[in-house]
Amino acid sequence: MKTLLTNCLHLAKDKKAWLALVAGLFLTLCYAPFEIWPLTFACLALAIYSTHTHNSGQQYGKLASKRAAKYGFIFGLGWFGAGISWVHVSIATFGGMPLVASVLLMVLLCAYLAIYPALAFMFATRFASGPSSYGLLLLSGFAVTEYLRGVVLTGFPWLSFGYTQTDSPLNFLAPLIGEFGLTLVCIAIAFALYRLIIAKDFKLTIATAAIIAVISGMGVVSRSNQYSETTISALLVQGNIKQSLRFEPSEFWTTMSKYQDMTRPHWDADLIVWPEAAIPEIEALADSFLAGLDSAASFNNTALITGIVDYQLDTKTIFNTLIVLGNKEHSDEHGHYQYLGKNRYQKHQLLPIGEFVPFEDILRPIAPLFDLPMSSFTRGDQVQNNLRANGLNILPAICYEIAFADLVRGNYHNDSDILFTVSNDAWFGASHGPHQHMQIARMRALELQRPLIRVTNNGISGVYDPISQIQVRMPQFKADTLKVNIKLIQGDSIYSQYGNLPVWLFIFSITIAALIVKFKYKDNHR
Repeated sequence: MKTLLTNCLHLAKDKKAWLALVAGLFLTLCYAPFEIWPLTFACLALAIYSTHTHNSGQQYGKLASKRAAKYGFIFGLGWFGAGISWVHVSIATFGGMPLVASVLLMVLLCAYLAIYPALAFMFATRFASGPSSYGLLLLSGFAVTEYLRGVVLTGFPWLSFGYTQTDSPLNFLAPLIGEFGLTLVCIAIAFALYRLIIAKDFKLTIATAAIIAVISGMGVVSRSNQYSETTISALLVQGNIKQSLRFEPSEFWTTMSKYQDMTRPHWDADLIVWPEAAIPEIEALADSFLAGLDSAASFNNTALITGIVDYQLDTKTIFNTLIVLGNKEHSDEHGHYQYLGKNRYQKHQLLPIGEFVPFEDILRPIAPLFDLPMSSFTRGDQVQNNLRANGLNILPAICYEIAFADLVRGNYHNDSDILFTVSNDAWFGASHGPHQHMQIARMRALELQRPLIRVTNNGISGVYDPISQIQVRMPQFKADTLKVNIKLIQGDSIYSQYGNLPVWLFIFSITIAALIVKFKYKDNHR
């Protein structure tokens, strides 16, 4: 105990620990809703500074890497502690956890996520032989750890650095190198800034600017996306149903009637969209309601996409689903709804605890958090067909899935017309979580160069055009509709065709270069 108190006291007096923590905390201001994107480079430069010893001969190597890992971990605690603080709202408010337990869970989650930046800084410091190789290995380290953060334990790719540039002048790189590439651009700029301030290294600054200019030039030359001649009208319906009432059987008909009544004056839209699980009744028991909607949409020559829970009584499997009602093709005169028809999308990337519970036999009895309604979903296929709605090809993603760039791109086709995502962010109250969620969705639209429609239970619902970068949205926490015209876009972005492959080839090249520099350095100092 005495040793622990001594270590805590020493840490409290450690200026670099405080710098690392502040750098992480202030990163939150770089994301939505604050969007102070230039601060990203300052925060990352400060994080780089804090992980360095700056003592001659001790900046790199095994001993220095341990210190880098410690300060990188502290940076990560600040980064995720403030950035995903909204998770605590769902744990404490809807999870039924006591305050002490919910805070402990948040600490454990942030500590786990902080391991990834700690490993990145440790790797770069351990294997670097000088500033140049350190900068290259820092890019490689973050590339690997950010990838792992997005796949290990089903993945949590939230708050990647690239999202801070969604509304910055650098966002035009998204169709070329994606958010993943933008993350590495942020690190490169931050390292150049660090070297400029610490060592007056103008050469590295010029080299970084030149590389970004070359990438930018490639993006301008290769840009093939433009508006098509087609404009459609879309109606977004935001029901604003209280989270506590969403899965109360006594409220099912009230909720379904509300969405129907809000839609009725606007059947003239080309496409009508309802949020995730807007119909709370399981699909097998809502056939008469769905048949009526299907007929109404068909009669008005439109299509309606809605979220619904599909509990298949024979197999006892349950899917978070999107279905299409009304016209499927331009040639259809009447829609014909059929239960388990092929024109549907089943969510693949499930949310841990919220949609499935690992080790459920152990965890479910512990607390209400591990026994939430609708927390036993089955995964849909990773690759599924686009939805067909009134002659449009709709690329779908449900809630959390929109944060998984590879998953969304994996279902993209060159004839995909619209990127469509639904959600229910009522779990997170008035926090900054829903704003970050919308920002992530807009980045997917920039990458794929397809107009975005996002509709949610209580906000943020809206439409985003990745060419004009104009966003039209509804206010949060209000039952409302939004009818808007959307210009369709044609052509394929570089990212939509090749994904992160060009970025990984670049990372592989610079990693080899950095290791060659290190081995040459060793040979020259034997």
